[in-house]
Amino acid sequence: MKKIYLVPNIITAFSLACGLFVIFKVNMIEPGMGTYQALQVSAYLLLLAAFADWVDGAIARAMHAESEFGFLFDSLSDAITFGVAPSVLLLKNLSLEQGTTLSFYAVIGAMLFSICGVLRLVRFNVAESAAKEQKAPKKKHFTGLPIPAAALAAISANLLFVDPRLTFLTGSSEMVKTIVLSSLMVVLGFFMVSRFKFPSAKVLHFRVPSFYLVFITVVVALFLLYGGLYFFPITLAVLTWGYVIVGWVLAIIRMIAGKKSKTLEEFEPEEDD
Repeated sequence: MKKIYLVPNIITAFSLACGLFVIFKVNMIEPGMGTYQALQVSAYLLLLAAFADWVDGAIARAMHAESEFGFLFDSLSDAITFGVAPSVLLLKNLSLEQGTTLSFYAVIGAMLFSICGVLRLVRFNVAESAAKEQKAPKKKHFTGLPIPAAALAAISANLLFVDPRLTFLTGSSEMVKTIVLSSLMVVLGFFMVSRFKFPSAKVLHFRVPSFYLVFITVVVALFLLYGGLYFFPITLAVLTWGYVIVGWVLAIIRMIAGKKSKTLEEFEPEEDD
């Protein structure tokens, strides 16, 4: 009988519970009544779920507690928490009449995001299984935008449009709001299934003197603390979309440099199988 390790799977179950709570809670709200407070709480929960998703894998590796059950459980949890919840939040945040062109476009954007998220997880699982069989070294980059990053980028965009302090966005018409948010969902969905590479935390190695490293760390920590407390939507958007844009920029630089160049060679987009 194969072992099923308890601690990593409890953390995965917690991540799944966060996603399910977001979905069930927002379904109790009338369409178009996705208030700033409700979306903010949802963002906090998805951020917590993303942290738990990272921790469960790290703990499983540290404890040598990796199992096929945990691998599949983690993938299914991610599909619901990061693939379905952001789409539900988008549709609940919009006040659209059924049967209209705008409502159709919003549904298409939401469905594409969820489907691409699931496809991205399936591709990741297949690649990981193949790598284990071949005993290949762990990659330092993600092929395709990671689904937790895509989910947080999607909800941060939603938050910006309901933040009462951002009047130039909150005053937008329902048509502008729908087109922008739905288009962003399509873009995020495309980059999840794309062959573009995005950096992982494993490549964050800086060769700087210890004093400067401590100083930079303190500045970043203060920025995150103050921004998270008083400007959470803006801080979340800067972090998530900053990560997405960094991936785009690195890929563009690599394509401009050409395959013969060694510049950012590790960010060469993978070819289709």
